[in-house]
Amino acid sequence: MAFATKNRQLLSRIATNDRPGENSPYFEGWKAYDSNPFHPTQNPDGVIQMGLAENQLCFDLIKKWILKNPQASICTAEGVDKFKDISIFQDYHGQKEFREAVAKFMGRVGGNMVTFDPNRIVMSGGATGANETVMFCLADPGDAFLVPSPYYPAFLRDLRWRTGLEIVPVDCNSSNNFRITRAALEEAYERAQRLNINVKGVIIANPSNPLGTTLDRETMRSLVSFINEKNIHLVCDEIYAASVFSSPRFISVAEIIQDMDCNRDLIHIVYSLSKDMGFPGFRVGIVYSFNDLVVHCARKMSSFGLVSSQTQYLLASMLSDEEFVENFLKESSQRLAKRHRVFTHGLEQVGISCLKGNAGLFSWMDMRPLLKEQTVEGEMELWRVIVNEVKLNVSPGSSFQCSEPGWFRVCFANMDDEIVEIALDRIGKFVRQGKEEDVAPKKPKRWQKKLHYLFCCCR
Repeated sequence: MAFATKNRQLLSRIATNDRPGENSPYFEGWKAYDSNPFHPTQNPDGVIQMGLAENQLCFDLIKKWILKNPQASICTAEGVDKFKDISIFQDYHGQKEFREAVAKFMGRVGGNMVTFDPNRIVMSGGATGANETVMFCLADPGDAFLVPSPYYPAFLRDLRWRTGLEIVPVDCNSSNNFRITRAALEEAYERAQRLNINVKGVIIANPSNPLGTTLDRETMRSLVSFINEKNIHLVCDEIYAASVFSSPRFISVAEIIQDMDCNRDLIHIVYSLSKDMGFPGFRVGIVYSFNDLVVHCARKMSSFGLVSSQTQYLLASMLSDEEFVENFLKESSQRLAKRHRVFTHGLEQVGISCLKGNAGLFSWMDMRPLLKEQTVEGEMELWRVIVNEVKLNVSPGSSFQCSEPGWFRVCFANMDDEIVEIALDRIGKFVRQGKEEDVAPKKPKRWQKKLHYLFCCCR
């Protein structure tokens, strides 16, 4: 023990602090899955991963394009002649064709309402790296950003760990479907002021993770007005922009500011291909800022997290194929809509409702009626039963800093139809067992006893 303490003293504060936030149940659920992963034949009683927001519904389209365009890869007979040119040193500005393709794709995702400038496209190692890069550019250790809750759990790591920044939650609630209001922003800002915390900006996710909703034009304009009046920054994480499957459509902040009198130097966008294209392994993150100094600084910082030249080369070709992009976006939206419809209907069949969503790879599931008590402790007790006994890795609302216990994020796009049905069957049995108070099986499982107890306490 003494050796461990002495060893920690030899390391930096970054190496020894707990600011990554990985003691959250959000990450604990992942560990439960990793130690006992579900497989339909090899481990049918394992934990089903419903905590991973990943789009695996359109890989057949990607595979078809790759087979049709072998020259896009330098590791094929058709593309190997480009191997030397692509594999040698690349400037951190990124390949011109890649930046142009990404800028055009971002415009297409926004309904071609905005033209993005390729010269403002800055690469980073996924959205994680992009968000951190923006924080390094905008704020100093001890400064803070307002973040509407519920918000992505890993923001605690991405925004705070190495930067030394703080997060001030902006509490939103279910009474208005967790809408971000001017009053809530003002309250959070004033609370920070009273604590002598220097607020440097607001960061939002649009579409929202975990809500699965898009921000309306009125809310977006209100946000821009708020930050403009306070002279602080607005960072919009738009990594689910093309994962919208029903109305209303996605509206980028870049579109909003076109007809507003505001300081554009305060507006910044983070994008990625991890969610919309299903390429998290490619680590393609994008910083797009209207501030020249931020673009300049972020580009220099991108040396610490560049996208590989091989990846740039492949994606430049893929995203420049307008016919493919149009078909992919259309088909992805349709498949997400179908999966969302099947999943939420399955939940409704057993009495579980979700916040009405139109975007993202997940649903915001209302499990409040199942809580033993309407507290975080009650939520965590239910979560442990679901993860450890029902064997579903869902993420509790408290890990998203939700102000109301009983909400859970459940992902539905990272599995095939068969596993969706198995997951829904497990949820159905879980809920129905709690209602069957008069039917006692001979050897009830532990989770069945616990659920029966929870229902009895609720009545």
